[in-house]
This record gives sequence, structure tokens and C-alpha cells, in this order.
Amino acid sequence: MTTNYQQILVPIDGSKNAKLAFKRAMTVAKANHANLHLVNVIDTRAFDNISSVDESTIDQLTKDTKKSLDKYQAVAKKAGLNVDYSIEFGSPKTIISHQMTKRWHIDLIIMGANGLTTVERVLIGSVAAYVSHAAPCDTLLVRK
Repeated sequence: MTTNYQQILVPIDGSKNAKLAFKRAMTVAKANHANLHLVNVIDTRAFDNISSVDESTIDQLTKDTKKSLDKYQAVAKKAGLNVDYSIEFGSPKTIISHQMTKRWHIDLIIMGANGLTTVERVLIGSVAAYVSHAAPCDTLLVRK
């Protein structure tokens, strides 16, 4: 049975595995004539324990994220794909699994597996593991 995916979400976090997921997503999007949606979720919970974070720091982080996503978008457009992106703030697990899948009617998420150790997964939890269980659509985890 072949599934024809039309709306593919790729979370981009700057990691090597996210880059691999992006490359895989471009291949799948081309094969399915699908739309590609990129998202970077800035985890604002990380700012709770840092007293030196102010509005200018968040503005700079947002500008840097936009610059990175612009590059990804340019690569995808050059490959002939229909691509857009969004920068979100909050919990990556929730935003990727629930908000973005509803907003863009996602039928496939392709994301990098983060390579956490077993202890790290128990202590902080893996975004990829959460998304693969909680998302209402198919999920493809890309590893090195």
C-alpha cells in the first residue's frame, strides 16, 4: 500500500540530524509532489533559568533562526519544491505534535532523532520520541 503524502512537516533545530531529515523530506516531497513546511520551535522554557535573557536576546535568536530557515527555504525552492516556514515559541513537543499538524493539515512529519542516551531520555525526554507517539499523523525519524 502506497501513501501519497501532501503536507510534510520538518522541524529544524540546527542539528546534523535535522539537516539529514530535511534532505530526506525533500526527496519524499518531490516523489509525492507535496508541500514542505519547516518549523523551528524556540523553547522558551529554557529561558526560565537564565536571568540574563532579555528582549534583545530573544530578538537576536529570532533573527538568527529566520536567517537559517531562509537558507533551508532557498535550497528547497531551488529544488522546485513548494516550501514555507514558521518560527514558534514554547514547548517543541506540543507545538510540533499538535499545533503545527492542525495548522497545516500535516500528514507526515520527518524529523531527526536526537541521539540522547537512555538516561537523558528518562530525565528530559526526547522531542522525537514524544512526537512519534503523540502526533496524529505518520512520523519518520531520521538517524545518522
